Amino acid sequence: MLASLDHLVIGGSVAAYETLLGRSATDGRLRTGNVGLRFENGLSGLRSMVFATADLDKEAALLERRAVEATRTDQGVALTGNGVAIGLCTTGNDVPSPLETVEAAAVASLDHVVVRTPNPERAVAFYGGRLGLDLRLDRSNPKWGARLLFFRCGDLVVEIAHDLKKGVSDGPDHLWGLSWRVPDIAAAHARLTKAGLDVSEPRDGRRPGSQVCTVKNGTEGVPTILIGGVGRW
Repeated sequence: MLASLDHLVIGGSVAAYETLLGRSATDGRLRTGNVGLRFENGLSGLRSMVFATADLDKEAALLERRAVEATRTDQGVALTGNGVAIGLCTTGNDVPSPLETVEAAAVASLDHVVVRTPNPERAVAFYGGRLGLDLRLDRSNPKWGARLLFFRCGDLVVEIAHDLKKGVSDGPDHLWGLSWRVPDIAAAHARLTKAGLDVSEPRDGRRPGSQVCTVKNGTEGVPTILIGGVGRW
C-alpha cells in the first residue's frame, strides 16, 4: 500500500524553491509539512514523483502481480506510468524545512500534484487499479473544459486532468503542475511580490471558501498556484 507521496523531483535550482516556499534547504533538499522536494540542475519542470510505502518488497511483488514493469534500484523501486516517471521508497521521518519567514506567509504543504492525460480511463486503471490509490472524485465540467480525477494519497491529491476538447488518444501522460497550501494567502502574496515574483491577485477558488493565486515565474517551469482557506473535495 502506498502511504504517501514522499517527494517530487524538480528540474532546476533549489534557491528558487526556497523563495517560493519561504523555507531553508538542507543538503539541497526541501520539505513542507507533507512532501519533500529534490532537484536536478540543468533541467526544468516536474521530473518524477516518488511514493512512500512501509514494505518495498511487498509493494514490488504486488506491482509484479498487477503486470506493472518495475526495477529495483539503490533508492527503492522505479517504474513508468504511461510516460510519467514514478518511484517508490520506504516511509521516512523527515521533518519540514525551517521557515525563512513568518508561518502565515510560508507554504505549509502540498495540496495536489497535477498529471495531464490524453486517456482518462487508462489513468483510472493505472493509478487506481495498479497503484491502488483511492479515487475520491471524478468530475467533468464543460466550463473548465476538463475531466478531473482526484486520487487521495495521504494528506494530498494526485489530480489527473484530461482536456475534453482534445478527445482521447494513446499518447503519454505528463507531470504538469503543483498547488500549494498557505495559511494566509494575502501574506504569501505580499511576501512573494516583495521578493520580485509575478503573482496574480487572489481570486475565489473552485472549492467553496478558498482563494487562489497563480505564481507566474520563479517556479522552474512548473505551473504553480497557491491555495488559501483550503477545504476538502
